[in-house]
Amino acid sequence: MQRSAPRPSRSRTRNRVRMLACAAVPVMIVAAGCSSDSDDAAKDTDKPAASASKEAPKVAPAKFSSLPADPCKSIAKKTIEDLVPKAKDKSGSSGKSSDISTRGSCSWNGLDDNGVKGSQYRWLDISFMRYDSDTGIGSGQDRAADYYKKEVAKARATEGAKGTKAAPASGVGTEATTVTYSLTKTDESFGYATVVARSENVVITLTYNGAGYAGAKSPAASDLVKGATKATKEAVAAVPGTAG
Repeated sequence: MQRSAPRPSRSRTRNRVRMLACAAVPVMIVAAGCSSDSDDAAKDTDKPAASASKEAPKVAPAKFSSLPADPCKSIAKKTIEDLVPKAKDKSGSSGKSSDISTRGSCSWNGLDDNGVKGSQYRWLDISFMRYDSDTGIGSGQDRAADYYKKEVAKARATEGAKGTKAAPASGVGTEATTVTYSLTKTDESFGYATVVARSENVVITLTYNGAGYAGAKSPAASDLVKGATKATKEAVAAVPGTAG
C-alpha cells in the first residue's frame, strides 16, 4: 500500500512564505538602484549638449591676411613723380614696424625750386593698418571699422587746422572719407587732403599736402583731393588679394 507524502504543517508553510518574501526584497532594491543609475546617466548625457550651446559665437574670418611687403611700392612711381616733383627719394622712406603683416608706412617729400618764379613743396604719407578676427574681440572687419572712424575723427581734429571739411570718397575701398583743411607752418599756408579708406579689415590713411614758396601759389584743395584719391586707390589695390 503506497503512502501519501505527509502534508506540511501550517507553521512550516508560514515560515516558507516569509522566507520567499524576504528573498524578494533585495531583488526589488537592486532593480530600483539600477533604475536610478540609468536616470542619472541620462542626465549626465544631456550636460555636454547644454554646455555646447553656450560656446562663444564664431566671428567672420578676416578677408586679408597680409599687407604689401613694401608700403613704398604700393603707389606707382609715375604717380609719385606727378604728386611729389623733385622728391628727395623717389623710392620713399619706409617707417619702422615690428610686424609688417599688420602695419606699415611710407612717405615722400620734395621741393621743386624755380628760383625767382617761386617753389612748390609737396609731402605725401601713407600708412596701412590690418586687423585679424578674434572671438574675444570681434571680426577683423568690425575692428577695422572702429579704427577707420577714429582716423577720420583724428584728421578732422587736427590742431591749428582751418576750414576743415569732410566728405565721402566714392569708389575707394569698402568706405572712405576725405578731410581737407589748411594749416600755417613756417609762415606759409599749407593745403591738406587726407583720405581715410577701409578695405574690409585693412585701413589706409593717406595725407597729401603742399605749399607755394617765394610768391608761388599754394595748390588748390581740389587738386590735392584729386591726387590723394588717385594714390589711395592704388594703395587699396596693392593689398594682397585685392582685385585691381
